[in-house]
Amino acid sequence: MTAGIPDSSVDTSKPHPARVYDWLLGGKDNYPVDQEVAGKLPAEARANAARNRAFMHRASAWLAGQGVGQFLDIGTGIPTAPNLHQVVQGVTPHARVVYADNDPIVLRHAEALLAGGPEGATDYIHADVRRPAEILERAARTLDFTRPVALSLIALMHFLPDDQDPYGITRRLVEALPGGSFLVLSHGTADQHPELRQETESAYKRGAIALRMRTRQEVEPFFEGLELVEPGLVTAPEWYRDEPAPVYERSGFYVGVARVP
Repeated sequence: MTAGIPDSSVDTSKPHPARVYDWLLGGKDNYPVDQEVAGKLPAEARANAARNRAFMHRASAWLAGQGVGQFLDIGTGIPTAPNLHQVVQGVTPHARVVYADNDPIVLRHAEALLAGGPEGATDYIHADVRRPAEILERAARTLDFTRPVALSLIALMHFLPDDQDPYGITRRLVEALPGGSFLVLSHGTADQHPELRQETESAYKRGAIALRMRTRQEVEPFFEGLELVEPGLVTAPEWYRDEPAPVYERSGFYVGVARVP
């Protein structure tokens, strides 16, 4: 184990996407079972994870700069500085942030590391995105759902196969948001590197982790009924607003930010 103090609630016999992602980002809060999956992924997976996280930082900072003061981040993953609340509270100190994830190790680190600034608020929910009503009910203890909320689904929905209704889950979450809210979503794809699809899918399959990478056409329905912010649905390095354009590189993620009308 490389994750600090043991926790009996953490199943170290099975890999978890949050801990695999932690390894890809250079973190140390993962276990041999996670490292085994990550080590079988294409070498480009680490760079793709970094590009995806950089998108999250840009999108969150831009939304905070637009006056959005509430954020619901589902599929948080293990904290890696700067975390979302640090980004948004650096722009809007009074911002309120709720994190949700279903891995107990994330809860353990969240309790220690995800402390908000004195003017804002930060909370963590141990819950599964497949139970959206539970997340919304508990998030309402910190967030005011009569005012705009930015919902973040970052590198999450590709772990839900079609039979788990990822589009319906996203729709139920978005429908709970008032007008002027936003959906921030990134989703794994092999469109720009089809030669790596089999290697990627095989690595996760050996770890018994469901993975459903989707094409651009298959990612579009997540934003149905919403108003995509420019530049629209693009790859991770192509999404930026006020800052200089990132270096363009091929990407394993489609990303988008869309406004709830």
